Amino acid sequence: MISLTEENYLKAIYKISEKQDKPVSTNAVSKEIKTSAASVTDMLKRLSEKDLINYEKYKGVSLTKKGTKVATNLIRKHRLWEVFLVEKLKFSWDEVHEVAEQLEHIKSETLVGRLDDFLDNPKFDPHGDPIPDEDGNMTFRKQSQLSEMEEGQEGVVVGVTEDSTPFLQYLTKLGLELGSKVKIIEKYEYDNSIKIKMNKKKEQILTDKISQNLLIKIKGE
Repeated sequence: MISLTEENYLKAIYKISEKQDKPVSTNAVSKEIKTSAASVTDMLKRLSEKDLINYEKYKGVSLTKKGTKVATNLIRKHRLWEVFLVEKLKFSWDEVHEVAEQLEHIKSETLVGRLDDFLDNPKFDPHGDPIPDEDGNMTFRKQSQLSEMEEGQEGVVVGVTEDSTPFLQYLTKLGLELGSKVKIIEKYEYDNSIKIKMNKKKEQILTDKISQNLLIKIKGE
């Protein structure tokens, strides 16, 4: 059996490894899990003994095939529950993460399969992240950071790279959500802020931090 805490570690390692092409450091896991490096080391040894990770002291950690399957299954359940909470129970996109963190540990594969079918097999969650299928496969699409777009380019918001509650609430206040149409009006060299037009109506200046965390499907690409 794999404990809830062990599952959380595997998911954390998976999420970190998505962003880099090298073994995950103990410190990176410690930061993601928000616990001490000593506690992380103890857990990594345990996960290694269960053949869930490849771990060598001072050289980082990577998931085994078995560990990857557990992690992607957790992510699948988490993101499906987020879709359910937003589409069927009318939660806002900034409310669902913590609830889905609890629901993702439900073990019934039958329930998860029926949930997937009930939701018509969605490919992306309410934050634009891909949802693994039952075999761990994900659908990817061409997307760019808003900060990478040029003046005059247009596109549609398809995701965010940060899903913290304050950030999502701020986007909601601005009127930016998945599906919002944006056009780059002007880019400011001084602080890399950007003026955009949203949904062909309202103009808004966004900081560089915001534009780096917004994912756009650029028109014509």
